[in-house]
Amino acid sequence: MVRSRFDSQLEQLNVELIRMGALCEEAITASVSALIRYDKSVVQTVFEKDNEIDKMEREIETFCLRLLLQQQPVAKDLRAISSALKMISDMERIGDQAGDIAEIMAHLCDHNTQSKLHIQDMARAAVKMVTDAVDAFVKKDLELARSVMAYDDVVDDLFDQVKTELIGLIGEDQSNGECCIDLLMIAKYLERIGDHATNIAEWVEFSITGQHVIAEEER
Repeated sequence: MVRSRFDSQLEQLNVELIRMGALCEEAITASVSALIRYDKSVVQTVFEKDNEIDKMEREIETFCLRLLLQQQPVAKDLRAISSALKMISDMERIGDQAGDIAEIMAHLCDHNTQSKLHIQDMARAAVKMVTDAVDAFVKKDLELARSVMAYDDVVDDLFDQVKTELIGLIGEDQSNGECCIDLLMIAKYLERIGDHATNIAEWVEFSITGQHVIAEEER
């Protein structure tokens, strides 16, 4: 009976993580949609999503701490709960960075540049990483988690592509400078979102294997 209740609570934890991950996806998508369509009315929606993510982090953290105190889990159950605590911290940062993108968007000039399309590709890649990382945790799918870590290279390559293009635009016309710097910051935030999704995947690996991957660079 006790084990059955604990399993039910762990399942509820999975559900809450999926919900929080979905909010992160929505926040990223909305922030970049505002950029691509130059629709500043979406900015407030992103801020609201970020607030919801912050609230969910507090709620899931409280839930995990209650599980640790009441159930005193061991072995893989302990790893799952401690990994969830680490994951929600990264998801909260993802929400913050989507909010940072929206904040830049609120005062960004209307500049029609191909880099916006590459930024959109970065956003899609970042959303995929977040979705797959959370799915890997829920499904205990080690291979999926490792594929998320590898996919970070796609986001990094897109960032380099955007950066090169924007530097070229500034070289052609220095009046593009301010707008290009803003777009570069947006791309940088998306790169960081990819890093946080990688962190989540690394904690998924820990929850399954008991071994935590040491990142090549501090995120």
